[in-house]
Amino acid sequence: MSPTAADLSGNPLGPSNPPPPPRSYVRCIICVVIGLVIGLLIGHVITHHWMSSDRHHTAFSTPYQAVLLSNGAVFYGKLTGYNSWHPELTDVFYIVSKTDPNTKQVSNVLVKRGKEVHGPDRMYLNPQQIVFVEPVGPTSKVAQLINEPNH
Repeated sequence: MSPTAADLSGNPLGPSNPPPPPRSYVRCIICVVIGLVIGLLIGHVITHHWMSSDRHHTAFSTPYQAVLLSNGAVFYGKLTGYNSWHPELTDVFYIVSKTDPNTKQVSNVLVKRGKEVHGPDRMYLNPQQIVFVEPVGPTSKVAQLINEPNH
């Protein structure tokens, strides 16, 4: 007959369970967990504030900017919120190429956005789709066309 657990431990009731951890150990673990949670909350608040602050916005020296998007479209307008999560383009223009069917001559026409069926007055851009932004020079052809009275 093989020895039983009670015989091996020397305790007639069998092997004893380990003693519970001291209360100071449990308090220490609770304090560490609470400290980590507080640290994570503080980190989240600081990071959220830093990411949404206005100090990273770029001021442009000209009233209009050319914005190239990743799909190849170029829009001209007044850009606000650049380098933020919500850039916005107002007073928007774009160029449309038209071909004369008789002469096959191509001409570029500057069109003010807002004359479409849905009449938009601004564009909210996805910042990840902006390839680059350039100022529209005040004496450039685009600036001259924007300042024409028919726009």
